[in-house]
Amino acid sequence: MNRLNEKYVNTVVPALVKQFNYSSVMQAPKVLKVVVNMGVGDAIANAKALEEAVSEMTQLTGQKPVITKAKKSIANFKLREGMSIGCKVTLRGEKMYEFLDKLVNIALPRVRDFRGVSINAFDGRGNYTLGVKEQLIFPEINFDKVNKVRGMDIVIVTSANTDEEGRALLKELGMPFEKK
Repeated sequence: MNRLNEKYVNTVVPALVKQFNYSSVMQAPKVLKVVVNMGVGDAIANAKALEEAVSEMTQLTGQKPVITKAKKSIANFKLREGMSIGCKVTLRGEKMYEFLDKLVNIALPRVRDFRGVSINAFDGRGNYTLGVKEQLIFPEINFDKVNKVRGMDIVIVTSANTDEEGRALLKELGMPFEKK
């Protein structure tokens, strides 16, 4: 069992049950999945850029990403419907906990001028979205082999019913929220 998963079972669930007065431990919210998405805008002109993004994403998550295609044609961007323009990975179970542990404890503290992640990035149903400006904050990425700095979106989907519950869950798991 992963370190973060163990922490969730042993300390987070009892704390959430106590905080929200749940009648059962099964009512406590949990992280269902983590979706990591990387848009590669220059894939239109340079197909190799997408391959690099896919290999970097595989290194980060330990899982092969799915290539995302354009839904609409946009003439100004020379974009046709169906062109490959990014990649995404959906993590569940052990890999999800490993990625979250790495994100919270290693990657986020390596961000320049880091003061914490925004408290307001919840969607109203307890899910959290986080944007990362560069993939270099992850320890697996070799700085010398990176051709272009790319950002990514990380969506943490929880079973929480409200933002308050989702915030409490992520705070207990160690997410470094900014202090107001």
